[in-house]
Amino acid sequence: MAIKLSVLLLLAIATVTALAQKRRPGAPKAADEWNYRDGSQKVNMRGVSNLTEVLDNWRFDIITQIKGLLQNDHQSLLPDYHRIQPLSEALDDLYKEFNALKSHLGDLTEKFTAIETFIDEVKAKRAGSPDPAPVPAPGPAPGPAPGPTRRKLIKKKTT
Repeated sequence: MAIKLSVLLLLAIATVTALAQKRRPGAPKAADEWNYRDGSQKVNMRGVSNLTEVLDNWRFDIITQIKGLLQNDHQSLLPDYHRIQPLSEALDDLYKEFNALKSHLGDLTEKFTAIETFIDEVKAKRAGSPDPAPVPAPGPAPGPAPGPTRRKLIKKKTT
């Protein structure tokens, strides 16, 4: 019974306080916004410009120091990646794979150079002969080849 009475008394006090704040004439309303123009004539512009100059100088000094540290002593700012074993191994693997891809690309370039040379020779032969050889009519499908045929490619020297 005492608990119900104390809860009822607490609700009554809260209601009276809320109503008293609503009736107060000088109380700020939620819809009112802060007027930033009030008192703008009293602002000391010299102080504002001094403050912005100080902040700008600090920014310049901080950026200059960070830039100097990154250029001259980057180990003090950046973590030591050699201590992190999985990351170090992953970077090594990536580097090895990149080098392997580079060498494989070089091999493919050499192979394509040989193919391009062969195609250029075939085109030159066709362009040199006035009457191309007649193409035979398709006949019955030939049987399996006796073995793989190998072609010898001759590289053309470029000048």
